[in-house]
Amino acid sequence: MFSLSTSFQPQQMIVPLSQLLNALHSLKNSATASVQALHKDFTPEHNSFLKEPSVSLRDLGLSEVRVSQLDELISRLLPIPGPEEPPTVPSSWRTSHVSADSFFHNKHGFSHRRMGVFGSPVFHRQYHSPLKEVCSQLQFLPLRVQSRGFKTLRSRTRRTESTYDGPVESEAFTPAFMKVLLTKEKAPEAQSLDQVMAQKNLPENQQEAFKTGFTEGFMRSQAFTQRTQDSLRRTRLILLVLLLVGIYGLSRTPFLSVRFRTTSGLDSAVDPIQMKNVTFEHVKGVEEAKNELQDVVEFLKNPQKFTVLGGKLPKGILLVGPPGTGKTLLARAVAGEADVPFYYASGSEFDEMFVGVGASRIRNLFKEAKANAPCVIFIDELDSVGGKRIESPMHPYSRQTINQLLAEMDGFKPNEGVIVIGATNFAEALDNALVRPGRFDMQVTVPRPDVKGRTEILNWYLSKIKVDPAIDAEIIARGTVGFSGAELENLVNQAALKAAVDEKELVTMKELEFAKDKIIMGPERRSVEIDKKNKTITAYHESGHAIVAYYTKDAMPINKATIMPRGPTLGHVSMLPENDRWSETRAQLLAQMDVSMGGRVAEELIFGDDYITTGASSDFDGATKIAKMMVTRFGMSDKLGVMTYGDVSKQSPETQAAIEQEVRVLLKDSYERAKNILKTYSSEHKKLADALLTYETLDAKEIQMVLEGKSLDH
Repeated sequence: MFSLSTSFQPQQMIVPLSQLLNALHSLKNSATASVQALHKDFTPEHNSFLKEPSVSLRDLGLSEVRVSQLDELISRLLPIPGPEEPPTVPSSWRTSHVSADSFFHNKHGFSHRRMGVFGSPVFHRQYHSPLKEVCSQLQFLPLRVQSRGFKTLRSRTRRTESTYDGPVESEAFTPAFMKVLLTKEKAPEAQSLDQVMAQKNLPENQQEAFKTGFTEGFMRSQAFTQRTQDSLRRTRLILLVLLLVGIYGLSRTPFLSVRFRTTSGLDSAVDPIQMKNVTFEHVKGVEEAKNELQDVVEFLKNPQKFTVLGGKLPKGILLVGPPGTGKTLLARAVAGEADVPFYYASGSEFDEMFVGVGASRIRNLFKEAKANAPCVIFIDELDSVGGKRIESPMHPYSRQTINQLLAEMDGFKPNEGVIVIGATNFAEALDNALVRPGRFDMQVTVPRPDVKGRTEILNWYLSKIKVDPAIDAEIIARGTVGFSGAELENLVNQAALKAAVDEKELVTMKELEFAKDKIIMGPERRSVEIDKKNKTITAYHESGHAIVAYYTKDAMPINKATIMPRGPTLGHVSMLPENDRWSETRAQLLAQMDVSMGGRVAEELIFGDDYITTGASSDFDGATKIAKMMVTRFGMSDKLGVMTYGDVSKQSPETQAAIEQEVRVLLKDSYERAKNILKTYSSEHKKLADALLTYETLDAKEIQMVLEGKSLDH
C-alpha cells in the first residue's frame, strides 16, 4: 500500500497505489489531448494562451474523492509557482524581449506557466512510468527553471515604428551620435536606383542622363578617396623615415652616443678615449702621487721589464683623497703617458632600476678592455659601486654589481695589461674584499697641496689668462691654506671675471685678493646700511684683533683687516701664515686665543661693560675650542697632566669639573693678556680704528704704516 499523509481533518485518505497511478496516467492523457486541441485552435485574438481542460473525476476513477481534497493533494506534490514581478525599467525606455524567459518557451512556443492544471504544469511528452513523470515535473519549479535574460532597452526615439504608447520625450534628449546611428540603420532599407527614378517619374531621356551623372560622380568620389589614402600612406612613410634618421643621428652624436647606449637596456659599451694630450706635466701640487704612478706607466710601456724576474703587474690602483685634489687627472695622465686606451666609468652609472643591468655593464666594460689591452679602466666614485655588502630588504640585488666587479678583477691574468684605477674620497666605505691585495694592490694618497703645491697650481692656471707680471702667486698661496686644486682654479676664474666686470685689460693682485676673500668670507654686502655707532663699534672690535695680533710674539702675521660686511660677519681680520703649520706649539695656541679675545676686550675698554655686543660669540667659540683641546687632547694642562680624554661626557663628575676649571683658567688668562696689550697700545688702537672707518679695508702694509704713525694719503 502507498500512503499519503495530508492535512485533511478529521479523516485520513488511504488510496491504493495502482489506483493512484492509473488516475495520474489518465489525467495526463486527457490534459495532453486538451492542450493539443486548444493549441491547434489558438488565434491571436485570444486573451490567453490556453484554458484549463475540464476532466471528470468519475472518468479518472476518483469519484469518491472530493475535488478540494484532490486539488490540495496535487498542490502538495507540485507547488504552484508564484507570479513573476515584471522588471522595473526607466520611464523613458521600454523592454524588448529578444529571447523568451526560458528554454521551454523557446522550444515549444508557449510558457509552462500558461499550462497550469490543478496547480501543476502539463507536458506534451509521453512517459511510460507515472512516477517518472511526476518526478520530472520538479525541474520546472520557479527555483529550478533557468530564465534567459537576453534583453535590450531601446530608446523611444524609434517609437514611430512600434506600438509603444509611453510618454514622448523631447527631441533634444537624443544625442547627435544617436541620430547618426539611427540614420545609418535606415541604409539597408534604401531603394535601388531604378526604384528612385520610377518614383520620380523621370522621362527615359532624363533617366539615362541621371544614371550617367550618378556614375561619373561616384567614380570621381572613389578616385578622390583613393588619392587621399595614397597621400596618407606616403605621409606616414616619410614620418617613419625621418624618425629613424633622427634616432640614428642622436646615437651617432659624440656627447649623446654614450648616454644613449648607457640608458638603452643592457648595452652599455663605453668607447675608449685617447689621452695623448694629458701627461704628468699637467698635474701640479701632488709630486708624491706622481712619483708612485710613474711605475705604473712603466708597467704599461714595458711589462717584460718587470715580468722577467717573475714579478706580477698590479691589477688595481686605488686613489684616495679629498674632492678636487686631482685624482681623475692623475688617472688620465697615466693613460696619456703610456699612450694606451682610457676607459672611464662613474660608479653611479652601474646602478639601474632593472635587476642585473649593473653586473652586465661591468662585464661589457671588462670585455672591451681585454680586447684592447694594454689599457686603463678608471672607475670614479668607486664607493658608490664597491661599498660594503650588507643585507638590505630595500636593495636585495645591490650586491650583484660588486660581486661581478670582484669576479672580473680576479678573472683576467695578472700580466694581461689591464690596469684598473679607482678613485674615492671615502675609502672607509669600500668592501674589504675589494681593497685586498690581488685586486687593488696599490693605494695612493692624493692630499691637499701644501704652500709649494698651491703656488705651482696658481702659476699653472694664471699662465692661461692675461695677468699683471707683478702678481705674486706665493702670497695668494699662503692665504689659501686648505684649498684644493679645484678651488684654486675657481679662485683664478673668479679673479678673471672680476677684471672683466671692471673692464680691465689684465688681472692684478687686487682681483685675486677679491676672489680669495669672496671664497673664504663670502661676497661683499655693500647694500647693507649700518649706522655710525655700530660701524664705530665694529671698527674698534676689528682693530682690537689686529693690535693683539700685531704685538703678540707667536701670533700669525696679519694679512688684511676690513669692516666691509661679508657673509654673516660685519668685519674680519685675516691672517697670513708664513708657511704651512704641520704642528703648533703651546705659545702659538695661546697666541690664537689672545687674538680671539682682542675684539671683546676692545669693546669693554672703549665703550664700557654695558655696551659690549654679541659680535664676539664666534671669537669665544674658537678660543674655547682651543682651550679644551689643550686640556683634553694635547696634554698641556699643569693640573691634569699629559692624560687625554676622548669623550668628556663619559668621565666622572670630578674629572669633568676639573677639565672645566682648567679651560676656564686658560680663557681668563688669555683675556687678561689681551687687555694688557690693548691698554698699553691704546693710541695705536684708536689710530687703526679711525683708519678703518675712513678706508674700510687695510692690507698688512697699510696696517703697519698706521701703527708706525705714517699717513696713508699718497
